[in-house]
Amino acid sequence: MSRVRTVLGDIRPEELGVCDAHDHLFLRSVQLPGRELDDAPAARAELAAFRAAGGAAVVQWTPYGMGRRAADLPELSRTTGVRLVCATGLHQAAHYARDALDTLRGRLAEVFVSDLTEGIGTTGVRAGLIKVAGGFHALDAHARWTMTAAAEAHHATGAPVAVHLEQGTGALDVLDLLCGALGVPGDRVILGHLNRFPDPVVQREAAASGCWLAFDGPSRAHHATDSRMPEALGALADAGFGDRLLLGGDTVVAGARSVDGGPGMPYLLRRVRPRLVEALGAELVDRVLMDHPGRAFAVDWV
Repeated sequence: MSRVRTVLGDIRPEELGVCDAHDHLFLRSVQLPGRELDDAPAARAELAAFRAAGGAAVVQWTPYGMGRRAADLPELSRTTGVRLVCATGLHQAAHYARDALDTLRGRLAEVFVSDLTEGIGTTGVRAGLIKVAGGFHALDAHARWTMTAAAEAHHATGAPVAVHLEQGTGALDVLDLLCGALGVPGDRVILGHLNRFPDPVVQREAAASGCWLAFDGPSRAHHATDSRMPEALGALADAGFGDRLLLGGDTVVAGARSVDGGPGMPYLLRRVRPRLVEALGAELVDRVLMDHPGRAFAVDWV
């Protein structure tokens, strides 16, 4: 029976509730010095603010080696009442020291499977998805290595593969690799950041594969595409792909949290949701926030 794997255990998909399908409570990278999400009290306050806005669940896409703080997640979930799903996987090579990547050669899929089935380190917290990343309009050797390992881990466990698309690009190349060459079913792939490269032809072609299309990271100053989200989602719904959509906040630096003055997780429900309801109707938006995440992240765990 399909279950969503949260940090407090597996739940039925319908138990997830209103869900931010792509965000971060904790994140560290050599690319973001001094801007880390690494403050547990701030994470708790952000979750409380999201809960107060009507949120019930958050999927944290922070992968291996980027400060997931998996040990802190169960207590944060218990104290705030927000269900949390955490990730395994690997981001672009630029986010890691070279020696850290060298230790994973020859065993990357094994690490992913262990995180999904046994738990992350000694925490006992099991991941519920695999997060990988493409490059800008391209898939380099690192991306192909990580996606190959992700596909192997998917075939071993059934876990979904969530993909960071750099500036929203490369979606069709990712699908050619994951779904074509590596045999991952389309409905087990989640493409992130499609709002950042609002090409309707690419979005329709991607949706036709059966994959999930995540529109995430609204109101970030360097992504001037917020105003096009209602139009893009409406066009996909009109084309028959309204059942393939996800929404997320993608808070990646401390200044972007609502408790630090940014839009943060509550923005998704305070500002984005009403705008989309006006354009698309409450019924579709409710399905995108409540029904679709449960389907996208539910797994018949092997």
